[in-house]
Amino acid sequence: MSHPCLTCGACCAFFRVSFHWSEADSALGGTVPVDLTEPLRTHERVMRGTSQAHPRCVALDADIGRYSRCSIHPVRPSVCAAVPASLEAGERSAQCDKARLAHGLHLLEATDWAWRDDPAAGGAA
Repeated sequence: MSHPCLTCGACCAFFRVSFHWSEADSALGGTVPVDLTEPLRTHERVMRGTSQAHPRCVALDADIGRYSRCSIHPVRPSVCAAVPASLEAGERSAQCDKARLAHGLHLLEATDWAWRDDPAAGGAA
């Protein structure tokens, strides 16, 4: 088994991803590729593809529910990094749950994290 987000991608195809313009690589110290964003409001940018009726981030490489990866994961916006997977840290995530349900995926349960404690699966002993 592996991290549930690697077979999900629902949040990246459900929510608008907006963030302060200074996170874009066009700003000093910014890292998010500005060419993958567009202006939203005066001090905000948005990931292309997420500010529409049926959002899907341009950086998402996924077949929702089968495989998922963020093509800019190391430099993704802080708002993306702030969305926890449900029960990963023991708490439900309303954002995760809402996105998964919208895509017809089951809500994550404690059993989805059992691999972390299984040495045979590469988890902790």
